[in-house]
Amino acid sequence: MSTPLDQLQQRLGYTFRDANLLRLAITHPSFIQDHSRVTENNQRLEFLGDAVLQLVLTENLFQLYPHEREGDLSRRRSALAKGSFLAQLGLDLGLDACLRLGVSEQSTGGENRASNLEDACEALFGALYLDSDWPTARRVMLNVFGDLKVRLEAVGDLHNPKGRLQELVQPNHGNSAVRYEVIRTEGGDHERRYFVEAYFLDQPVGQGSGSSKKLAEEAAARVALETLKSRPQ
Repeated sequence: MSTPLDQLQQRLGYTFRDANLLRLAITHPSFIQDHSRVTENNQRLEFLGDAVLQLVLTENLFQLYPHEREGDLSRRRSALAKGSFLAQLGLDLGLDACLRLGVSEQSTGGENRASNLEDACEALFGALYLDSDWPTARRVMLNVFGDLKVRLEAVGDLHNPKGRLQELVQPNHGNSAVRYEVIRTEGGDHERRYFVEAYFLDQPVGQGSGSSKKLAEEAAARVALETLKSRPQ
């Protein structure tokens, strides 16, 4: 009968050569408090895994979005590497059933705590890198993430509505098809509100407001996205 660790490796599509690395990746710091013979936890692997994950995502987003600027690429990467997303990824992999926790941490539901799942997910990626090599780690991690564009939609890439709007219109209309214009402001210096109109080919397609010009533009872009998606480009 397969164990949770067996099932984890099946979901990963990778079998560890060094089982100790895998066990270390799922060892929460609290586990050491109750097991004097265990001297290491997953924090160092978490540190390494975070760096490996950043590089994997950076390289692939760079290739997927050849016309995007640094800021837009950074926002996409942040959406895929943020704690809540990695915690859900950890649940999808079954890490909650594998975590080695101290008695106190386990008694308070530590196996489902987002921070524990996030840390273990990053540690798992670090362990994977050490146990294999860069091409293998990259392949396995990308298989876990699946289609990055689909993942970005799922995690709410509305964090970057202007980038999504640009991505929608750029293939057929170029980089200058969308522009934003502040149509009015309200309030004093400390309570100012901006109202922005988004234009596509000089036609208004969405209006939004916010406490800064940037937030107002993002709000307008969200409306414009819905407007343009409902009609042919």
